[in-house]
Amino acid sequence: MATKGKAKEEVIETPEKVRYSDEELQMFKEVILQKLEKAKDDYEQLKAAITHSTSNDVEDTSPTFKVLEEGASALSKEESGQLAQRQYKFIQSLEAALIRIENKTYGICRETGKLIPKERLLLVPHATLSVEAKNKR
Repeated sequence: MATKGKAKEEVIETPEKVRYSDEELQMFKEVILQKLEKAKDDYEQLKAAITHSTSNDVEDTSPTFKVLEEGASALSKEESGQLAQRQYKFIQSLEAALIRIENKTYGICRETGKLIPKERLLLVPHATLSVEAKNKR
């Protein structure tokens, strides 16, 4: 039973955040720069594996008559090429995220306009969609 005369509790709504603070953006920037450095190292290793630039042997010039080895080598080169391509795209996404940080638009879902949760951005720092928007696709 409700008693008369008791004042209703006043609910104070805090406005929803529209962007991350400068301190939070700086934290994200540091995370992205670490990931970017590792991604570039990985990319260089993949490029070296494709071109054999780190090798001083005659692997790419010696005649070989083993068809299976040549096939496996070509397949390995193709896989490395695909991995390098994906790594390059990842690097571009991270660099685009850095630009969004500079523009102070980082972490805002490009479909819903809402903030992407910190947890998601720490796992996928180049994310431009919230989980909600991603699931709608």
